Amino acid sequence: MYGPAFTFLGIPACDLDDSATYKGADVIILGAPIDSGTSHRSGAKFGPQAIRGGDYLPHDGSRPHLALRTDGLKDLKVFDAGDLLMPGGDLVKSLEVLKVATEKISRAGIIPVVLGGDHSIASADVAGIAMHRGKGKISMIHFDAHADTGEDHFGALVGHGTPMRNLINNGYVRGDRFLQLGLRGYWPEDKTLNWMRDQGMRSYEMTEIHHRGLNAVLDESFATLTNECDGVFLSVDIDVVDPGMAPGTGTPEPGGMTSRELLEAVRRICLELPVVGIDLVEVAPPFDNADITAILANRVVLEALSAIAKRRNGLTYNPKQNLLDR
Repeated sequence: MYGPAFTFLGIPACDLDDSATYKGADVIILGAPIDSGTSHRSGAKFGPQAIRGGDYLPHDGSRPHLALRTDGLKDLKVFDAGDLLMPGGDLVKSLEVLKVATEKISRAGIIPVVLGGDHSIASADVAGIAMHRGKGKISMIHFDAHADTGEDHFGALVGHGTPMRNLINNGYVRGDRFLQLGLRGYWPEDKTLNWMRDQGMRSYEMTEIHHRGLNAVLDESFATLTNECDGVFLSVDIDVVDPGMAPGTGTPEPGGMTSRELLEAVRRICLELPVVGIDLVEVAPPFDNADITAILANRVVLEALSAIAKRRNGLTYNPKQNLLDR
């Protein structure tokens, strides 16, 4: 909708209305170019194309991973379905389009990777997968500076501050199988925090992650995410990263993760857990500097694909081992 029709790093294109164009696919990337759910700076509707193009290497559909010794774009069958038609004047209708698309992809046995767009899309893409796999059957790990569990969004029930509450209230994800990492700042207020506690949600604030270490937090999280659930959905809001390393976002909050921490966390999650869906949201190119946010987001997708490929090949990876010495 908001850019030229090129695919993610040159991978083959597909048409969701023609199953023959993605026969045998392992992953389908699709764009959700909407930012009418934002509360501050808009611009995330331009995120999908910025993420697709955020790379200095040739867009030749190949990216061999230096540490994992795999090529996520070659060892998996990955297609790009382009951007969904999401009219900015009707957020509810747009989210329904996304929900239908992710349910269709999931029912075909394919992992959807959704490029946002603002975080309101999580209320739709997770719901679509849950419609296939069963309500309460997928857990969720959510990287974000903000909890996104608001009761409303300036009076509206849908927006980028409400998707996680909507998912839990509608039964798509169990509150006690919903983990959040990277929270910080000056929201939410006690009423919302109490609601989160009552749902059994577990939120790891940046202070806890800093003092305990990210790997310790992930180790603890993995046991919860795989308990009584068939798959894990990974939702990454790019503002989980400190704005010094990811300025191109609508609601920047100082004190976040480093880009390295996020990439290593995504790698571990997709290597060690049965990931059934991913979204990457809130990349707002109008506020980026030298494309560093778009490049980071591009690498988040590549880390996920590379790790999924290695997991499917039945290989193991020790993050403490220097694999370059092999």
